[in-house]
Amino acid sequence: MIARGDRAAFRAVLRGIPPVARDAWVDRVLGLELPPDDGPELPRGGVPYLPCSVDALLRLVEHAPVRAPDVFVDIGSGIGRAATVVHLLTGAPAVGVEIQPTLVAAARDLTARLRLPEVSFVLGDAARPPLPAGSVYLLYCPFSGERLGAVLAALESVARSRSVAVCCVDLPLPPCPWLQPTSPAWPDLTIHRSAGINRS
Repeated sequence: MIARGDRAAFRAVLRGIPPVARDAWVDRVLGLELPPDDGPELPRGGVPYLPCSVDALLRLVEHAPVRAPDVFVDIGSGIGRAATVVHLLTGAPAVGVEIQPTLVAAARDLTARLRLPEVSFVLGDAARPPLPAGSVYLLYCPFSGERLGAVLAALESVARSRSVAVCCVDLPLPPCPWLQPTSPAWPDLTIHRSAGINRS
């Protein structure tokens, strides 16, 4: 499926697997093993790497929604599993932003091995703009406090030039007048859309 680029088949097989088994199945298909340990580059207030559940990614793809013309941006992309899975499900180009060099190297190795040139990874601090220009952003509890505030300000700047969806997994956002939650909402996933912004 992956070698053929058959998105429909990949999605159909994944939907047919019980949610509790999807993570292990995806890791086997992608050839992923245990991620490297977090390094000293993880900033204070940063959350140690833990991959986003595949079940949440499936719901995100369907309800954000993510389509082939979108650009998916994963903030705190780790070893690249979320960006890779979303690309395989949708065909959308994907960009990961990650501050830890060892995780970026692992993510780049994954996409090189799978021959996915439309999935790339940037070594950098998402709290120091600019962010990559995208249309759908994933925040899987990467940080909180001032760092989260800086990322939301950078996302608001992106939203001044285009409509964006901000998908939060296990991350309640502080009040953001420019973001409106959509429905449905789940205990672990909330999808927000930019609204009420004067675009330049």
